Amino acid sequence: MTSNPFHSKPISQRNLWLLLLTFALIWFSNLDYRHLVKPDEGRYAEIPREMVATGDWTTPRLNDIKYFEKPALQYWTTAAAYSLFGEHEWTARLWSGLTGFAGVLLAFFAARRLFGAEAGLYSALVVGSSFLYVGIGHINTLDMGVTFFMTLGLFGFLLAQHASATPKENRVWMHITWAALACSVLSKGLIGMALPGAVLVLYTLIQRDWGLWKRLHLLTGLGLFLLITAPWFIAVSLANPEFFHFFFIHEHFQRFLTKAHGRFHPWHYFVPIMLLGILPWLVLMFESLFKAWKRDDTQGFQARRFLLIWVVFIYFFFSISSSKLPSYILPVFPALALLIGDLLVKLEARQIFWRMLPIVVLAALGLIFSPFSVLFASDTVPLPLYEKYRLWIVVAAAIWLLGSALALLWVWQRQIRRALILFAFTALIAYQLLLSGHESLAPSNSSNYLAEQIKPHLKPGIPFYSVNMYDQTLPFYLKRTFTLVAYKDELGFGLQQEPEKWIPDMPTFKQMWSNGTYALAIMTPDTFDLLHNQGLPMQEIARDTRRVVVRTP
Repeated sequence: MTSNPFHSKPISQRNLWLLLLTFALIWFSNLDYRHLVKPDEGRYAEIPREMVATGDWTTPRLNDIKYFEKPALQYWTTAAAYSLFGEHEWTARLWSGLTGFAGVLLAFFAARRLFGAEAGLYSALVVGSSFLYVGIGHINTLDMGVTFFMTLGLFGFLLAQHASATPKENRVWMHITWAALACSVLSKGLIGMALPGAVLVLYTLIQRDWGLWKRLHLLTGLGLFLLITAPWFIAVSLANPEFFHFFFIHEHFQRFLTKAHGRFHPWHYFVPIMLLGILPWLVLMFESLFKAWKRDDTQGFQARRFLLIWVVFIYFFFSISSSKLPSYILPVFPALALLIGDLLVKLEARQIFWRMLPIVVLAALGLIFSPFSVLFASDTVPLPLYEKYRLWIVVAAAIWLLGSALALLWVWQRQIRRALILFAFTALIAYQLLLSGHESLAPSNSSNYLAEQIKPHLKPGIPFYSVNMYDQTLPFYLKRTFTLVAYKDELGFGLQQEPEKWIPDMPTFKQMWSNGTYALAIMTPDTFDLLHNQGLPMQEIARDTRRVVVRTP
């Protein structure tokens, strides 16, 4: 491949550090701006809080009920952040923010080593400005953590198998790969190992590269993998004999094969998520995937083809699964970023111009239609909240359009690197504004405001019932758990193990409520109306569009 003269002059170290600092400031700017929203942010903030409160870092608990749906690595890191810095929104989101930021640095480093310095810069720009990646990097879920470790495993593997890797480099990078996959299993379960393993098998069958398996350091690698993963799995199984079947059978095989978790969607569910999630690099995505199949000039390991198989397999794996959430396909984005970054280096200014133009048109359409976002208002998220959010959306769309249009002008003037940096940073700023503006909807999506109304009525040790519902964010803000009433959902398995921790039916609750002991309860407005009409004595102390809180008279 001949050198493209418009990419040939390397960026200076000073400018690289300036870019990194600017990116870090934008990336971490709003971790504490928004209140936690339901359900994931509350759930994954509360489990570590209970670890710190109880001192039990072996058995995860949600609402003081055993919760074995996921492994403990992110709970530990968040609990450690709480212990060091206090229990805040930003410490709850810190692990997602840090691993997302580190994933951008990984893309820069790996692409630089594999495809050249300029490809490293462009790959980092792509992943650090992709809509889905930015969003998940600022939300407290487990997906960014597992994506980081799967990405570290993927990039470590590519560097270990690269034609220029020495035996020592192969050994070091393969053991980094094994350690990373172990941490990915501790982050979200067996997919952290099963998906990379399946991609390796597919690549071997397609390429007939059987010698690859001799360079995996299987014995020492598996030993390192077990050394990292086994201690917690053994400890939690000894403390909770029921853990093994629930975690390995129910949470993996039944989740994939059945609709038991209520997350079934059609096979094309991820199509719009993929198209929106890769913005503003949508057009380049298709071309990079198509060209990745072409063999390299060398006869050795085909890194681009391996990245292609990674993207395609993980995408289709989750597409055929019976359990789907938008964040499940996040691990494909760093691999896509490397392919897009590699492609950008090979394109001339005019070629990049025509690939960016549809995105500028899309940004213009976004600005035109952004005022109509208020049409999403509903009874639970009322119009006044969306009217506040609309301003954020309009400003974000305007910045995205202006920045993209200016980048388009610069690329026409053959200032490629400058244009791509602006193109990426403008998208990142726009996405961050959308995330920050979402705080406008917090009165309906977060219980922080409700918690402030409840706190004056709290007394140490009083019963607090959660009737026919469970609000995921309220325990974090009140720093206490609830007694569930006629509600199990995801806590059903834990309640089977500790049935004394809940009230299974409404008649029992009514009897306990009416016995004269001071108590509080939270419920939906419909449940409140039903109980009120049945004559249950209740004094309302707080309310929002989704929840009503009452006390005994």
